[in-house]
Order: sequence, then C-alpha cells, then structure tokens
Amino acid sequence: MFNLERWQEIFETLSKNKLRTFLTGLSVASGIFILVILLGFSSGIENGVTSEFQQDATNEISVRTRRTTKGYKGLNPGRYIQLKDADFYNVNSNYDEFLEYRSASYSIWGGQVAYKNETGNYRVQGVMPDNQFIENADIGTGRYLNNSDLEEGKKVAVIGNKVKSDLFKGENPIGESISIFGINFKVVGVYFDPGGEREESGIFLPITTVQNAFNGGDDIRDMSFTVKMSENFDEAVALSQNLSLAIENDLKQKHIVAPDDTAAIRVNNTLEEAKKIYSLIDTIKAVFWFIGIGTIIAGVVGVGNIMIIIVKERTKEIGIRKALGAEPLSIIGMILQEAVFVTMLSGLIGLIAGLGLLELVGPQVDSAFIKHPQVNFNTAITTVFILVAAGALAGFLPAYRAAKIKPIVALRDE
Repeated sequence: MFNLERWQEIFETLSKNKLRTFLTGLSVASGIFILVILLGFSSGIENGVTSEFQQDATNEISVRTRRTTKGYKGLNPGRYIQLKDADFYNVNSNYDEFLEYRSASYSIWGGQVAYKNETGNYRVQGVMPDNQFIENADIGTGRYLNNSDLEEGKKVAVIGNKVKSDLFKGENPIGESISIFGINFKVVGVYFDPGGEREESGIFLPITTVQNAFNGGDDIRDMSFTVKMSENFDEAVALSQNLSLAIENDLKQKHIVAPDDTAAIRVNNTLEEAKKIYSLIDTIKAVFWFIGIGTIIAGVVGVGNIMIIIVKERTKEIGIRKALGAEPLSIIGMILQEAVFVTMLSGLIGLIAGLGLLELVGPQVDSAFIKHPQVNFNTAITTVFILVAAGALAGFLPAYRAAKIKPIVALRDE
C-alpha cells in the first residue's frame, strides 16, 4: 500500500545529502549505461556475423580442388584435381539420406555479357536448381532454373539484380535475350541475395548448357550440399563434420591424393565454422556481462555505503521508533525501500540513456562485423530486475543493522 509519509521521509533524507546521493546515483547510472552499451555492441557483433553467414546457407558443405602438394603412390605433386560429374553423382548417391539440397557448379569468371548497347563483365555459373537455396537467392521476378532446363540444356538465364540495373536500365528483362561470349540466353528470372550487390553481380545458367556451350565436357569446378538439420544444433554439427570427412576421404581415394594433403581437395563446412563463431560471440557476451555487472556492483557498494551512513545518522530516530512499538520488519522495509528507490531511479536513468544512445547511433553502425547494435526488450527487462535485486542487496545489510538496534542504546547515541 502506498505510504505518503514514508516517501516524504525518503526524499527528506536524500535531500539532506544531495552531493553524496548524486555521486552514488551517478555510479549506478554509469554501471547500467556501460552494461547496456556493451550488450548493444555484442548484439551488433552477432548481427554482423549472422549477416555474413546469410549470404549462403549456414549448413553448407562445399568441395573445391587445387593442385596436389605431395607425391603419392608414384604420382608427382603439382597435379590439378579436376572434379567430374561422376564425382558429384557419387557423393549425391552415397550420402543422399543426409543431404537436403545439392548442386554442382561450372564457373566462368569475368563473363562478357551484352544486352543491346550495354555490356559488362560478370560472374557466370552453370548450376542446378537447388543452388537457389544453397545461395539463399530470392526470386524478384520470373523464376529460377528448373529440372527441365537442366535435362533439355535450355539456353536460359537467371540474372542478379545488379546485372539487371546495369544492363537493362529500368526495362523488364524477363523474356529478353542477353549475349554471353556471343551466345544468346533468354532471361527467365531476376534474383536478390542477402549478400548485397557483390552477390547480385552474377548470372546462373543450367550447368548442362554451360558445359556444352563452353566446352566444359563433364568437368565441374566445385560442388555444394546442405546437411539436413536436426533440432539439436550439436548433433547437426557432428553430422556435418562426419559427412565432410567422409566426402573428403572418398574423393582423395578416387583421385589418388595423399591423405595428409590438405590443399588438393578442400571440403569446407560452414556449420562447423558457424558454431565456432557463435561460441565466440557467446564468450564475448559473457565477458561484457561480467564487465557490466562488475561496474554495477561498484555502484551498489556505493549505495550500500550511503545507506550505512544514513542508518548511523538516524540511529536515535530508529531507537525512538522501536521504543514506540515499531516492528523490525517496518524498519527493514523503510531502509530497503530507500535503497531500492535510489538504485532504481539512477539505474533507469542509465538504462534510458544507454538505449537512447544505441537508438541514435545504432542505425549508423554498419560495418562487416558489427551491424545495428541494439538491446532487445528481454534484455532491458532483465536489466530492470538486476536493478531491483541490486537495490535490495545494497540495502539489506544496513536494514538488518537498523533492525538490530536496541532502543536504550540508540537513545544514548550522540
């Protein structure tokens, strides 16, 4: 129940020691402010890393090859390992039950592309329909490649939004023909990518068409798969690691590559990398919480000190209250209420200042690894509970000491 007289006492007591109260409140406000800013930037780091991973599927296994660096079974080092269609279909068949999406790729870097009088050099890739989901590509207009395009070797193309902007200048590209090294392809779709313009500066064609049109035979440059995700993230990571190792061993055996040659066949596992980075983010968050809580504790100690001084100054008053019949719980409640009030008021000022700064500055922060630092609602509520707990903790010892004061001793106090 609201007690006006008690609140009047609290304000009167604090007003007698304005400077002391201000400095103590400032320490608490600073602690909360620092905690909010640190948590905001830890969120910004997480946003930045998540944005980087969104460019492609986070559960991707990709296979690329280079030259061997070691001799093996009579073969000299320096051999280029050329992946073939058969390699892709073998992996696809052997591990089908564990795979979600799959695509082989044949790339043409710096492809000369023309539309009417406009020309440009873009990344041109022959891919399979599942590549849309591996690349996290969203179709803006038209459609993506389908199995019919693949089986019939159709000369169709899906272009990135950047390519559309460069070549078509606001025109609708669907149904128009673009020329790639003098070969015409019909545009059937325009895609967008979370990675932005860099990822949207590409053109996807059916891989069978690219192999035939550009003398690729049955060669492929790389292949990508996504692992079926389970509800348990650690289990998914373990499955992805085992699949990566199995695929690497199979390919090394087929292409006669030394088991310890780490350069010739590279199998990258983004899910494993994601786990490492998210674990690092969790560690950063924990460190930030530790620093922030440590700063708050410094403020709480200040509140505790001021409450001890207040109890000391009011010893005679407390003794009179007890002599007149005041219960120990009412004395404890009075001191705790004052401590919680000072802590809450100061902390809320720090919280609002921190949230305001993040709201003002956060949208301007957009680097590769820190994007839009902010503090979500749940974190803000958690901070409020920390304030209440901190205030109660700061006032407990002084309140306990006040409740233990004997009236006869208090009345003799000078």
